[in-house]
Amino acid sequence: MKVAFVNAKIIPVEGKNIENGTLLIEGSKIKSLGVNLPTKGYEVVDCTGLVITPGLIDAHSHVGVFEEGTSASHVHDGNETTEAAVPYLRTMDSLFPLDLGFDDARRGGVTTMGVTHGSANPIGAQNVVVKSAGITVSDMVIKEPAGVKFAMGENPKRVGRENKRAPHTRMAVAHTIRKAFYDALDYRNDIIEYEHKIKNMSNDDKKEFIKPPKKDLGKEILLQLIDNTIPVRSHAHRADDIETAIRLSEEFGYRLVIEHATESYKIKDLIVSKNIPLVIGPIFGRGSRTKNELRDQQMSTPGVMVKAGALVCLTTDAPVVPIDSLRDSLIQCIREGLPMDKALEIVTINPAKILGVDDRVGSLKEGKDADFLIFNGDPFDSRNSVIKTYIDGNLVFSL
Repeated sequence: MKVAFVNAKIIPVEGKNIENGTLLIEGSKIKSLGVNLPTKGYEVVDCTGLVITPGLIDAHSHVGVFEEGTSASHVHDGNETTEAAVPYLRTMDSLFPLDLGFDDARRGGVTTMGVTHGSANPIGAQNVVVKSAGITVSDMVIKEPAGVKFAMGENPKRVGRENKRAPHTRMAVAHTIRKAFYDALDYRNDIIEYEHKIKNMSNDDKKEFIKPPKKDLGKEILLQLIDNTIPVRSHAHRADDIETAIRLSEEFGYRLVIEHATESYKIKDLIVSKNIPLVIGPIFGRGSRTKNELRDQQMSTPGVMVKAGALVCLTTDAPVVPIDSLRDSLIQCIREGLPMDKALEIVTINPAKILGVDDRVGSLKEGKDADFLIFNGDPFDSRNSVIKTYIDGNLVFSL
């Protein structure tokens, strides 16, 4: 299908805004955008007075694994608490495509999201990036694995105590992570030693008696982290926890993204000097101060860190805050000092970069996925609404 959206104000994010612009869609991709583009052969949709933006992206959510609208006795699928380190698990295997949170996402203009394991473990499961529309998991997934969830601070301590296993302290959290990486490096050395023996063995008959190391899915994924194939996505609120996460990343050489980053403003120069991306939030209404790690949370933090030069995006941490509040969170951040010219970036192209999917989503550009929103006015005015949401060129929400 070929559709031309004409006479709209288009905010492409990467590039200048286009007044009275045209967005051409062919199938699931953006064909072109600009002014006075030829529309012969296209179905024409008049968008006079309307605004078109890329679909919004929440880089850190639990939609689909912490199912909404369930009873108190329902056991959610987002935290595997039986062990302190579970990198061998895949969040994708818990994803429930019919979770009500995906309906909320489409209504709120969130077209892509990173879905993560919870924060119960020092080392959690592998993350997945999904579109917010689809009947089956395979319809929705666009990148997997997209990192591994780690957690510092109070959450893994509390869960360790509740399950009568380590960790109970911050130093034990760090040790759990450190030991897992050293075990993975030993595993790699065992593989190298086995391959060396086989290569240098002249008698083929004897090779069958040399057993290879037993496959270990957890160690395999940790080695991918060390090799920088995918990043560590580390839950960390307090400044000291952020610093510990940085220290561990430098010890083993993996790429690090800080999730929540509540006190990042306290050590902003350190974070910027290390080029560490931040997924900040939930920020809406200042989040909930349910634990001492959140005592110093500030709605101004995204603006402070953007001005400092950090790569920043916002998260609702849905369902902690409903995912359709992502734009409301952004508007609050603007009120608290986030520069207007950087505002849309932190819910579009920045999270796309952090998730490693900016070649497909995050801006309106020729060849990218046709994920876009139509607003009935200025997107930064909370009185205006998303009136249509498109994913891969398909209309998935209409007001």
